[in-house]
Amino acid sequence: MEKITSFTIDHIRLKPGLYVSRLDKVGAETVTTFDLRLTSPNEEPVMNTAEMHTIEHLAATYLRNEPSWKEKVLYFGPMGCRTGFYLLLAGEYTPSDVRELIVNCFEFVGNYQGKVPGASPKDCGNYLDMNLPMANYWGKKYSNLLKNADKSRFVYPE
Repeated sequence: MEKITSFTIDHIRLKPGLYVSRLDKVGAETVTTFDLRLTSPNEEPVMNTAEMHTIEHLAATYLRNEPSWKEKVLYFGPMGCRTGFYLLLAGEYTPSDVRELIVNCFEFVGNYQGKVPGASPKDCGNYLDMNLPMANYWGKKYSNLLKNADKSRFVYPE
């Protein structure tokens, strides 16, 4: 079998950032998959499932309600390795096209207080696995990183 694209990235040199993981053609349309990398793989501790689950609920809610982008959002969810998230958008985009959107999204996550959207037994299959304080921590950390990042945090290492 061929190695899939995400396994061809040098995870030893990969740092937290915002990367284009893939551009896929679906008929005449393009789907852009973004790698929202919050931790340095194999170097920093990974995120726990509770904060990742909370970030997923908050970020997906934010993105699917953001007036300029909500019609383009196809998917937002966690990476199995627990170092970040994937965002799939209808259309062809670069990190600079979505940087402000992602900063605003993770500022929302970082500052959110109250009941987590969808965190009820009726709405979620694992509603008790939530950690809002740690989601707030990661939201602030990632939004600050993206606000102050140089171009190396937007292009995969060679």
